[in-house]
Amino acid sequence: MVMIGCLLIHGFTGSPFEVEPLGQSLKERTDWKIAVPTLPGHGEELSLKGIKYNQWINHAETELKALLKECDSVYVIGFSMGGLIASYLASKYPVDKLVLLSAAAYYVNPKQLASDVKEMVRDTVKGKLTENELFLRYKRKIKETPMTATLQFRRLVSEIRPILKKVKVPTLIAQGESDGIVPPKSAQYLYEHIGAVEKRLIYYKNSKHLICHGDEKEQLFEEVYDFLTSHERDGISS
Repeated sequence: MVMIGCLLIHGFTGSPFEVEPLGQSLKERTDWKIAVPTLPGHGEELSLKGIKYNQWINHAETELKALLKECDSVYVIGFSMGGLIASYLASKYPVDKLVLLSAAAYYVNPKQLASDVKEMVRDTVKGKLTENELFLRYKRKIKETPMTATLQFRRLVSEIRPILKKVKVPTLIAQGESDGIVPPKSAQYLYEHIGAVEKRLIYYKNSKHLICHGDEKEQLFEEVYDFLTSHERDGISS
């Protein structure tokens, strides 16, 4: 029996929560070994002070090596910053397929962020700000994220960007058009710079940054499942 492993990597200042709905969906539909690690300094309680970006990469690398040892085929899925780490791993190890979700080759989409902030302001006026999930997550992150950690994140992006051309495995890129954190041009950049011959880019009109939690998540999960379970695809599509 062929054993398949799947590594899901969350984003900067995030936790497995960001990718768990997708991990759960794959668990229900397959008998794959699913790994969803928490990167150093991350999780529900952030402790990022003094953490270097290579610690995030090394941690994901260790998880991948364990899967490669145990499984015949391994797929890597990366969300936001995790997408950059996943790309690095796919360039260096015998990964079979790569999935990038809201992957952060660029960071902060000011126009969409402004619209999200307006929504927060509207909720404030209505006395509902405490119910705005986006506000609650960002408020905590802003308070708990030292500037040094943001600089480490930026270093990681600039280190990994030049490596994208070395990614040769089939790649699926999914991006929300309403993402206030990673602009849609990030997905286009990845599509153009990844060295894979077989690559596909899908935009989701209403999805924000947390693409695994959005209104179009079922459609996304279906696409990811089809991509990972299809053994042959005809050339490139976008």
